[in-house]
Amino acid sequence: MLKRFFIAVCGTITGLWISGIFLVLILLMVAGAQFSVKMSSVNDNSILYLDLSGEVIEHSHNTDVLTILQEGTEQAPVFIDILNSVRRAANDSKIKAIYINAGGAGIGVAKLEELLGELREFKKSGKKIYAYADNYSQSDYLLASVADNVYLNPVGMLDVHGVGSTYPFFTGLLDKLGIKVQVIKVGSFKSAVEPYILKEMSDSARLQTRQFVDTIWNFYSGAVAQNRSVEPAEVNVWADSLIMTWKAENVLAAKAVTALKYRREVEAELRSTCGKTADDDLPLVTPAEYMAFYTNEYAGADADHVAVLFAEGDIVDSGKGGIVGETMVPEILRLADDNHVKGLVMRVNSGGGSAFASEQIWEAIEYFKSKNKPVYVSMGDYAASGGYYISCGANRIYADRTTLTGSIGVFGMIPDFSGLVTDKLGVNFSSVGSGPNAGFVSVMKALTPEQRNAMQNFVENTYSVFVGRVSEGRGIDEAEVRRIAEGRVWVGGKAVELKLVDEIGGLQQALAAMLKECRLDRYEYRLYPQVEEDFWQKLVRQSGNLEALQQGSLRFDAESLRAIMLVDRLKNQNPVQARMPEVEVNL
Repeated sequence: MLKRFFIAVCGTITGLWISGIFLVLILLMVAGAQFSVKMSSVNDNSILYLDLSGEVIEHSHNTDVLTILQEGTEQAPVFIDILNSVRRAANDSKIKAIYINAGGAGIGVAKLEELLGELREFKKSGKKIYAYADNYSQSDYLLASVADNVYLNPVGMLDVHGVGSTYPFFTGLLDKLGIKVQVIKVGSFKSAVEPYILKEMSDSARLQTRQFVDTIWNFYSGAVAQNRSVEPAEVNVWADSLIMTWKAENVLAAKAVTALKYRREVEAELRSTCGKTADDDLPLVTPAEYMAFYTNEYAGADADHVAVLFAEGDIVDSGKGGIVGETMVPEILRLADDNHVKGLVMRVNSGGGSAFASEQIWEAIEYFKSKNKPVYVSMGDYAASGGYYISCGANRIYADRTTLTGSIGVFGMIPDFSGLVTDKLGVNFSSVGSGPNAGFVSVMKALTPEQRNAMQNFVENTYSVFVGRVSEGRGIDEAEVRRIAEGRVWVGGKAVELKLVDEIGGLQQALAAMLKECRLDRYEYRLYPQVEEDFWQKLVRQSGNLEALQQGSLRFDAESLRAIMLVDRLKNQNPVQARMPEVEVNL
């Protein structure tokens, strides 16, 4: 009996080992098949295909397995790939034309401005741009309007309605929850706190919003007018009369589009352009595929190069998302100490965040410069408040005309949850301390007058440091910095006048200037932080059977989710913030 038991156990263990070995072999075969890198090919008479039908991200980033399971395997197009592919395609004999499929891309205004500039440069090569949409969104149309042939579905719509900016105000929600937000700030224009203490814009917030909204609309209407060879006043007519409600024939008569065609007709024309027959596939190549073909031309880690470092999102002290001080600082210091890195272009796309983390990143930039290496900043859609803090020490700053920047100011925001926890939920607290401030800062009780005064001094001291950093970095007298600060948001063109920015230009212009200063060729640069997925991330991303897992994701209704996210932010964020208002520019 005992012998049979041991034989059975050994047989079971052996079976498990054999099964495990087979499982590992299967996984390795799947991984080998899925991860085998196919060299992208770009054939003659190819068409660069810009599919503007979803989110466009600044730079590839690491994604954990859970996020892949929740969001799917497809990575969003990378903006720098799009810019580089358009620029390269102009002089590439393999590329016949560009085809823009306009489907509602998630691209910020300043990035639209940069891409529009690249498309205009492409046209100088003599090659054509084709654009098609069933329905043009206003942002897509800005890019599509530059095309030689702008095609609209015969029953489609074109949306041009103007520019607006919407601020959510949470005061009513906080009142319902029993939460009070105690605000200490410096700067009459520091309106980032208004959504938590007011129910509508203040006069100062409305003034600065009006100014940048008008600037962005003037840029948009002027660019479309230039692209379509009409007067800007005509574009205003389209917006004021809601051209999206017009018949397609009237849109054509207004010269907003070149012709009315169905997609199959446009694709037939593209085949003809490439010398293909009706039975041939369209020779389309995406920016990612196109740039992958030329990856070997870019500098390796062991060759002299310029580092392009992406700083995008909220500035936070620690964590995973956004610009994380505890990881961004070591990255900059490592690049400073790398002898192969000859200069740094930091691409900033941030409305700010933690003042402490902003200071640490500023100091890391100073260390980089101490190595006799230049630092340039390329501002994206936003580089304001903390985003400007981390930029102001650069040797040279580039911004687009529609970039929102400045917002030099600081505020403290400490929530008081006692109305929710004690009054509504019935939870009381008793404490014993060595003095009146032993429990400072507590989110379960209001600040005392003495504590509020102390916090005001702390915020004002932080603001003084911020102003000093700007004065030193930009070579502007502190009194002048204070005059243009006060938390006020400026657009890129005005920021140049105020000497907050050196030059109007995008990432490509900043990078070209840096490469020239470092005496390097146009492709001798590398993107940071480097993105490397582990085995399991790659395996999950390559799997085609995620639907069942994704269907099991937890969902909240919109109001509950907003409340949860709001409370979580108030509870966990650094109490002293250098942050611009959360502006949503509706283009």
